[in-house]
Amino acid sequence: MSRPSSRFPSIQMPRGQRKEEILRAELPPTLPLMALRSTIVYPLGTIAVQMGAPENLALLRAHEESGLVVALVVASGDSDDAIEPERFVGRVGVAARVHERINLPGDTVQITLQGLRRITIDAIDQVTPFSIARIQGAKETPPEAAELDELVARTVAAAETLAELVDRIPNEVPQILKMNVSDPGRFADLAATNMNLRIADKEEVLQRLDIGQRIRFILSRLEREVARARVMEDVKKQTEIKIEQHQREFYLRQQLRAIQSELGEADPNEKESIDLLRRIEEAKLPEKVAAEARRETERLRMLSPASSEYQVLRTYLDWVLALPWHTRSANDQQIALSKVEEALGERHYGLDEAKERIIEYLAVRKLRGGDPTGPILCFVGPPGTGKTSLGEAIAKSIDRAFYRISVGGVRDEAEIRGHRRTYVGAMPGMLIQALRRVEVRDPVIMIDEIDKMSSGGSGGDPTAAMLEVLDPSQNTTFVDHYLNLPFDLSSTLFICTANNLFDIPGPLRDRMEVIRIAGYTIEEKVEIAQRYLIPRLLEDHGLTDSDLHIPESVLGFITSRYSREAGLRTFERSIASIMRKRARAKADGDDSSWEISAARTEEILGAPRFPMEEAEKEPEIGAVTGLAWTSTGGELMTIEALRMPGNGKLTVTGQLGDVMRESVDAAYSFVRSRAATLGIEEVEFLESDLHLHFPAGSIPKDGPSAGIAVTLALASALSRRPVRRDLALTGEVTLRGRVLEIGGVKEKVLAAYRAGLREVILPKGNEKDVRDVPQEVRNKMAFTFANAMDEVLHLALLPHPDEHPADAPPIHEGLQQQSDRVQQEPHQATHNRAVDADELQVASDL
Repeated sequence: MSRPSSRFPSIQMPRGQRKEEILRAELPPTLPLMALRSTIVYPLGTIAVQMGAPENLALLRAHEESGLVVALVVASGDSDDAIEPERFVGRVGVAARVHERINLPGDTVQITLQGLRRITIDAIDQVTPFSIARIQGAKETPPEAAELDELVARTVAAAETLAELVDRIPNEVPQILKMNVSDPGRFADLAATNMNLRIADKEEVLQRLDIGQRIRFILSRLEREVARARVMEDVKKQTEIKIEQHQREFYLRQQLRAIQSELGEADPNEKESIDLLRRIEEAKLPEKVAAEARRETERLRMLSPASSEYQVLRTYLDWVLALPWHTRSANDQQIALSKVEEALGERHYGLDEAKERIIEYLAVRKLRGGDPTGPILCFVGPPGTGKTSLGEAIAKSIDRAFYRISVGGVRDEAEIRGHRRTYVGAMPGMLIQALRRVEVRDPVIMIDEIDKMSSGGSGGDPTAAMLEVLDPSQNTTFVDHYLNLPFDLSSTLFICTANNLFDIPGPLRDRMEVIRIAGYTIEEKVEIAQRYLIPRLLEDHGLTDSDLHIPESVLGFITSRYSREAGLRTFERSIASIMRKRARAKADGDDSSWEISAARTEEILGAPRFPMEEAEKEPEIGAVTGLAWTSTGGELMTIEALRMPGNGKLTVTGQLGDVMRESVDAAYSFVRSRAATLGIEEVEFLESDLHLHFPAGSIPKDGPSAGIAVTLALASALSRRPVRRDLALTGEVTLRGRVLEIGGVKEKVLAAYRAGLREVILPKGNEKDVRDVPQEVRNKMAFTFANAMDEVLHLALLPHPDEHPADAPPIHEGLQQQSDRVQQEPHQATHNRAVDADELQVASDL
């Protein structure tokens, strides 16, 4: 077998061979195939290439003679990808001669290739150890003369622009292109070679045999590169300008500092930083706080006053330095408890429990000789009962700063804990702002309407944020998000107010000492009016004592007929209405002294809003006076039951909750179980419909405390026996007839008292709660404590007129006589009635 090299004789041509001779030279029908990945040589061009691919090295080792001609093609993909020779069939390549070979370390050979002419690959005759391709000369299409000049001119202009903008393109390239404008094909190949196009673009230039399309393709790439180069040049210029400006400012600032140093003046920024460091040392901040403040001051020193971060840091340091980390109230002397008690008594009438708790707190502070952990007091009661003003009185009596925070409607956690400094316009929370304003660390802070705080939303849960604030064991290290530093709140006396204790979440309610303020009696309102309201209102309206006189009887008439409420606001507005009439008369020249009577009150205030005392009403069938608790105090609730022919249907109306509806079902079942005792025929349940109604149907109602009132109303309607209306009752009832304990006793008893009722039936378990009722109310009322519903039926349900013995006095008269007897014992704090076995047996017999 002959050597492979004998099949591919080399073409002997001198190096200075002319272009025409190269193009006219005959090529063999087959040539070894050499694939290049990162470059290509065009016809008449020369390039040095390093060969490391195994197939290319095998080709060079098989043909070591000089003047070897190979078929060059461009292989796409990474250097590690295998070359598939069949993919080159039909594509355009370049016939090139191998001139020089230099062996390099690492099994690499560097060769010099001279491009001869374009060829097309027709087929692959051999694949291993190297590829052999069947080739033929490629025929190029000359460009149209009409557009050739314009394309060449635009290409030369683009090359000149790129040579100016891009450093890696030699300035001689445009001149080389101009020297070859007469040969469009050579012109295009030179442009592709010297303009640093990507290998994919060079491959595209090689494949285009239409010279016009070849030049247009190169022109599009050059113009795109020109646009990109201009953008980069603009960016470079702008960057250089900014750098020059910063350098100029730096040099000028250094010169300014040198001049100021010579004149004995300091840089404003440096001076401010030094001043801040001095203030930090003088403030005697806690160690961690001082370290953080100094670190932020050093950051501030490195910033320009015009930067936004400078202003953020400056504001933060102002907040840190303005907070009272150690400052306490000026008056820290021994507390005279008698003077404090006297001061509280002068500003508020009643509220004995709240006053007693404050005195206890101050007594502990006095015995410890310092400031103990501040308790969390919570005043719970109806509106207008003096909860907020009591907090002001406490602060004044102990000579502390007072600040009120209203949290009603707050639904963002950041309002309590503050915003983080990363947010624009960040601020500390309400508590830190309050401490900055009062300038002491031990003020009295009143958190008003805490029960109306929202319990969660998109901004977090503010009630959860309050847990740390109102926990004496945790608020020693309260961390505000804005400060991000611990602040001690243990010296602060927190006082919360709420209308409804059960609207406060359980974990938050557990951290408070609850003090209930139920409301005022008629006598207390009259006393408050004479001591506080009337003198203040006279001054507010420009009147004197000689202009107007309102007797006690008229004040009682106003509060019972116009302002039957737990608080004082409506009562105060009613008195103010009378004073406005007097003020107008005085302004018109009336200097007489007005003596206000009940008739004149009705003339000024209009018809009374509330009827006379409900105790004057006659007993009715199916109508019961119950007692209800609301956030504004206790109220009377009349429960009505109506029997009508039907088929045993029970209808309940009045916008009731699920608990109250279940209580109605239990009451109906109990009445049916006691039908024989009550004298109700079983047919009544089958042939009668019952309608139970709770008036004020637009107001939602819920809770089990109306159980005995509902049971009494149903029993009255079915047995056709009237119910006493001179008493009120409240309590929960079970299916077995047990009367269970309920809440809100004080508010409910006061509501009955304000309405003129003087007898109340309560569960036996609530006997302990009656001591919370004011003494003057207990002295004028009779309380009956029942264990079972049978006792309630015996006391409140009157016998049927047809069934009552003619010679026996009515049961309600006997009860009234006993109630009168109880009223004649003023030495008793609470008048209790218990139903004995004999009376209960009489009721059963009836």
